[in-house]
Amino acid sequence: MFRASFRLPKRALLATSVAATDVVLHDAPREKLSIYPTPTPDILLVETPSVLEKHIGVARRRVTEAYRDTHSQVQGVISRWIGVEHAIENRVKSIVSPNESITPGILYVGVATLSGSIIARNRILATRLLLPPTFLLISANYFLPETTANLSSYLGSLEEKYFPTMAQKHDVANAHTRMTWERIKDATQNGREWVTHGAVSAVERVQVATGLKLKETLGWAQAETQLAKRNFSVVEKVVEEQVHDKVVALEEKTEKKIEQVKRLV
Repeated sequence: MFRASFRLPKRALLATSVAATDVVLHDAPREKLSIYPTPTPDILLVETPSVLEKHIGVARRRVTEAYRDTHSQVQGVISRWIGVEHAIENRVKSIVSPNESITPGILYVGVATLSGSIIARNRILATRLLLPPTFLLISANYFLPETTANLSSYLGSLEEKYFPTMAQKHDVANAHTRMTWERIKDATQNGREWVTHGAVSAVERVQVATGLKLKETLGWAQAETQLAKRNFSVVEKVVEEQVHDKVVALEEKTEKKIEQVKRLV
């Protein structure tokens, strides 16, 4: 009896569940199954960086930009330095003369400058200041004349470029120095000529009084002959140049007249 009464609720529950299933299946429409295999859908992964990754990326970009800027600045400085080296090398090559040997010449100039300082060691202050540069300039002009001339011209160009007023004053001083030097040379030459003329006249008087051939003994006759020949050659060259210039001028005038006549014809 108890079993019959216990089985009745199970059957009722089963009937109730079957009826509910029938209702659900009846309400929901059935989908037709495809005979082909369904394709697997693509899985799209979206990367979403975190806040820490964003800060790290910003810091990395800033460090990279700073490195690039620094590298470009360093390269610019290096290229400018290389340009300065090439400019200095070219300038030194233009100043140093290829016809002169620098190694012994610069040593001789240094020795002469040191000698000037040694000589002026126990002298007054002005001598100690002026004698070494004087020895330097004189020895440089003697042992390395072309290099010294190139260096002086380069320094003169720098002076004209950056200090034009000082360059003008320097040119005026150089002009006065050259004029003074020329006057000293002329005075020295005139003094030599006067002394030579006095000596020659005195020898001529002694020669006339004694009858001795002093000019031939001293060799002055040959010197006078050579001097006369030199003067004659110089005069001959001057005359030839003047005659040549006149001939050229006459030829040019004749050609111009011939051209004018041809144009008129």
